[in-house]
Amino acid sequence: MLTNPRSDRVKAVRALSRRSVRSRTGEFLAEGPQAVREAVTFRPELVRDVYVTPEAGERHAGIVEAARAASVWVHEVSPEVLAAMCDTESPQGVAAVCRVLDLPLDSVLADLPTDAIVCVLTNVRDPGNAGTVIRGADAAGADAVLVSDASVDVYNSKVVRSTVGSLWHLPLSIGASVPEILSALRDRGVRLLAADGAGTTLLHDADLSGPHAWVMGNEAWGLPQEVRDACDDVVRVPIHGHAESLNLAMAATICLYASAEARRTSR
Repeated sequence: MLTNPRSDRVKAVRALSRRSVRSRTGEFLAEGPQAVREAVTFRPELVRDVYVTPEAGERHAGIVEAARAASVWVHEVSPEVLAAMCDTESPQGVAAVCRVLDLPLDSVLADLPTDAIVCVLTNVRDPGNAGTVIRGADAAGADAVLVSDASVDVYNSKVVRSTVGSLWHLPLSIGASVPEILSALRDRGVRLLAADGAGTTLLHDADLSGPHAWVMGNEAWGLPQEVRDACDDVVRVPIHGHAESLNLAMAATICLYASAEARRTSR
């Protein structure tokens, strides 16, 4: 059992809370039983080490078994060691060091189906929003999430936690510029739908047939005019009550589910 919270191994894991270290090592930390369970189940080849306290190991025996079955190193650690490794104040007893899983933009787009649904995050800065959008895209059956270089680092621990494991369920491309993403999608015949409160097309009137991508903007200022102009349509979710606006993640999930329903009825 690892019991020294000041050991070099613990310090190295803790250092993954810094973006510069994640970029240099190509690794990040996934915290909590749900995130680790999905990682060892869906992408075990990307999991380097699993760390688990004795109590959590008994409670989440399935995670430990799945990790060992996939030849992933499982380390028993004291609660103090896990707390020193993790970013959260109250870790849930399980964490895993994982390799990054994003793919080149061209690779993701080459594998899109003919009725693809894609989500593009242009300047999304809030970790919770970014993670929840990825989770919503997964739930709606989207085929890919593309995250621009101007958005939050998806391997930020808050983003990883907010995805609740969806990070390992669908293709993800990170780091291309917004113009590069939009141009690449257009070249592959994917229609671009800007989701923005300034849109003149209501969601229920939008053309959601064929391959299309929802382009989502910043939480505070939405999409800049040049991005809206680069899209085929600007669509807004109608607000029937007195709410001023919708949270970005809520709006993205509503739009993605509308696309999923349109695809379901057309098949």
